[in-house]
Amino acid sequence: MPQGTTPQWQAPFTHSHPSPQDAIGVTATPPHDAEAEKAVLGACMFQGAVIDEVRQVLEPGDFFRPAHTTIWHALLELRRQEAPTDAIALSHQLKSTGDLTRVGGPQYLHSLATSAAVGSGASYYADIVRSHADLRVLQATAVRVLQGATAPGADPAEVRSLLAASLSEAADRARRSSDGRLQRYAVDGWSFVTDTPATTEPVWGTPGKAAWASGESLMLVGPPGVGKSTIAQQIVLARLGLLSQVLDMPVREGEKVLYIAADRPSQLARAFTRVVHQADRDILRRRLVFWSGPLPASLNTEPQLLAELAAEHGADTVVIDSLKDVVGKLTDDEAGLAYNNARQQLLRNGVELLELHHQRKQGPDASRTQRPVLDQVYGSAWFTAGAGSVLFLSGAAGDPVVHLHHLKTIDDEIGPLPVIHDHPRGTSRVDTSLDPLTLLRQAGANGLTARQLATQITGEEKPIAADIARARRRLENLTKSGHATQETGAGGGTGGGQATRWKAVTRHMTAVS
Repeated sequence: MPQGTTPQWQAPFTHSHPSPQDAIGVTATPPHDAEAEKAVLGACMFQGAVIDEVRQVLEPGDFFRPAHTTIWHALLELRRQEAPTDAIALSHQLKSTGDLTRVGGPQYLHSLATSAAVGSGASYYADIVRSHADLRVLQATAVRVLQGATAPGADPAEVRSLLAASLSEAADRARRSSDGRLQRYAVDGWSFVTDTPATTEPVWGTPGKAAWASGESLMLVGPPGVGKSTIAQQIVLARLGLLSQVLDMPVREGEKVLYIAADRPSQLARAFTRVVHQADRDILRRRLVFWSGPLPASLNTEPQLLAELAAEHGADTVVIDSLKDVVGKLTDDEAGLAYNNARQQLLRNGVELLELHHQRKQGPDASRTQRPVLDQVYGSAWFTAGAGSVLFLSGAAGDPVVHLHHLKTIDDEIGPLPVIHDHPRGTSRVDTSLDPLTLLRQAGANGLTARQLATQITGEEKPIAADIARARRRLENLTKSGHATQETGAGGGTGGGQATRWKAVTRHMTAVS
């Protein structure tokens, strides 16, 4: 073997020892996310109010880049002065402190301003920055403790004291970072009770009889082909101000709709061509956005994604078509809980939500006239538990007439309503032939009992007690509104009795000469 060479199988002998950082696997570059830091600063530059939200999560030392820490201090000062926080104002502030060149100059500030879209997602990116900062602090703590434990003549009691102090400091830091999140949506009990409106504000419907209430989601359920998307598209057009009513119920106009067309977007586009016109072009371009196809991630894995999408597109209404395409395993309770988290985050931001969903598969013996129940909604019970209102369309695919049932109500129940779809035109209307007042007028002087009305509405010779109770409530409501009179019956014991009857109020026309 030539002199001075080392066999390949024999490692060179060394007396060096690994550093404490090497011993615990600390990388040369500490954990950080430069893009998340830029996104936070850019969002704060776009809108100064975002600083108040971010400062509840971040401390100045949480930024990895010293230039970003300096920029953050300048933003805090501008916010304190109630001054603008855009790139021009920020350049002026940094120039006054002699820091403008050191942070990269005006060019770098302008690049930061483009790192966030309309200020959205600032808290989400701030959490990323904070998480990396926490890891850096914990790594530094671990290194200090390890250095103390490996120093010549180390005293175990001193090392334990150092470890306890370090853990206490880390716990204090964690509490400081959570204070903002824990306080952000907390209000005192009196304000929570008294600031909440006494009545619901309908998005679709009327006060006291809302199909969809503001701040609560509406779930529209049914088998394939019964017109869920047809009704949804009419509601969307009404939110855009192109229609005033859907199924004889008023719809409150909104600002902008984000329609997540995750299920068969091409078919949905063809369906919309039935109801939109050239004159609607400008409104649809400005106030309606379609997301075509699957989302970037399932909402049960990234619950914040739904709120971020709405903020990104400036939408005050989101339509999901349909739930099966945006959530992983619908029968999994954890997926249901995670989706409900996504739903509630969106609603908390003041965005209204309409969800299209499907029912469980029915056996061949299932009655088409039987009233559906919440258990027929597919998936975890958490999907319906978190919804404000659940409407169910029953019928077979392609039926011109289906029935709308209100399975989960906000206040007073709506329907059941027979709904007639005009498929070529993409419109829907209520079949008034089964309207309680119409039926009452047709009954003439004899009037109707609650059981008789339930029989006519359901088509069942022996309606169940729940259907009779609903018919009675509808007749009582007609009495309250002055459209009917009530003749209270009397119990007859073993000899029978007389049921309570309702009669339509006769309308008299007076001629005026």
